[in-house]
Amino acid sequence: MLERDPRRGRYSRHVARKSIRDRLARLEPPGRVPGLDIARALALIGMFAAHLLYQEELVWSDPATWSGLVNGRPSILFATLAGVSLALTEDPRPRDSASARRRSSVRIAVRAALIWSVGALLVAWTVPVYVILQTYGILFLVAILLLRLRTPALLLTAAVIAVAGPYLVAMIAEIPVEDPRLAESLFLNLGWNYPFVAWAAFIAAGIAVGRLLKQPTAARSAALIGVGVVLAVIGYGAIGPIGDRASAAGADSARSWWLAVLQDAPHSTGVGEMVGSGGFAIAVIGACVLLGMTGLRRPLWPLRAVGSMPLSAYTAQLVIWIWWFVAESSRPGATVLDPGSGFRATEPFWPVTLGIIAGGSLWALLIGRGPLEALVSRVASIVAALSVRTRRRSSRR
Repeated sequence: MLERDPRRGRYSRHVARKSIRDRLARLEPPGRVPGLDIARALALIGMFAAHLLYQEELVWSDPATWSGLVNGRPSILFATLAGVSLALTEDPRPRDSASARRRSSVRIAVRAALIWSVGALLVAWTVPVYVILQTYGILFLVAILLLRLRTPALLLTAAVIAVAGPYLVAMIAEIPVEDPRLAESLFLNLGWNYPFVAWAAFIAAGIAVGRLLKQPTAARSAALIGVGVVLAVIGYGAIGPIGDRASAAGADSARSWWLAVLQDAPHSTGVGEMVGSGGFAIAVIGACVLLGMTGLRRPLWPLRAVGSMPLSAYTAQLVIWIWWFVAESSRPGATVLDPGSGFRATEPFWPVTLGIIAGGSLWALLIGRGPLEALVSRVASIVAALSVRTRRRSSRR
């Protein structure tokens, strides 16, 4: 690649090399934590695998089943990282600055609405997966309140929700439904496969982790790994087995019901899953931040590029799926296709994953911020500025 050197009036390889270095350095501005982009990329790839591959049930003692790690855990890591990102972008001005709080709250609310809308649009295309973006958007709204809490209160809130939330979800699941269509619509639009009343624990914990990582150090990263491992052992090794046994035996009594909610099965929203998978997410974040402090972050730049645009990458995977289904269904003489098993039968995981990594890397190198991230940020900034301006005008009258 050659660029014009204005001092010499001719093309210079030196200027070209400098330009490439500058573009590569876009992912390392002051205040950015490279390891978090790696963690987001791992969450994305894990969700791709959960959607596009068939996994065995995870048995920790059998390494042949460890592909089952992608069931449920990547989406929890994704939600926890949302809290981390929000904490890192908190307004540094004093908490009593009303205009700063209002601007920040409006920005988050607009982002929530736009993310939810993207998810609803994908659901409208009947993508054969449970789209996480609706829950993601709702959790952003919950985060507006959580961000006002101090870190100790946040940790206490996360712990209470992680224990009480699963019981609330289980109670809601037992409410009789008169209109199945309405129930299905609410299920999809509220992202109830990732129930926000319990998953608020992950974004609360993520905000606390993000505040710790505003000044990332090897010691803090190691502490996150240690805390995450302890929580994972407690969730999967102590709490979960009790719930799993009760669930397998059948919740035919009040005592069995209470015990069954302790389970740790993926997507069960049991207390064991909340604690175990939440700890797993914290440990992964700590390990990735530690990795990002080493020279290995440079060869991992393509992963970091994709991790810097999680909304765009997640959406791209589902758009590819939709495009395939539409193209196959419109072929002359095409038979009725199952959009789920039909696409998986083409073994799309590696082509889709490598394609999105390559496309995300090129976009980050040539353009910069991910397309959906740039759009959401721009709209949120405009609406927030207009909101504060309108508020000031009203207060002067």
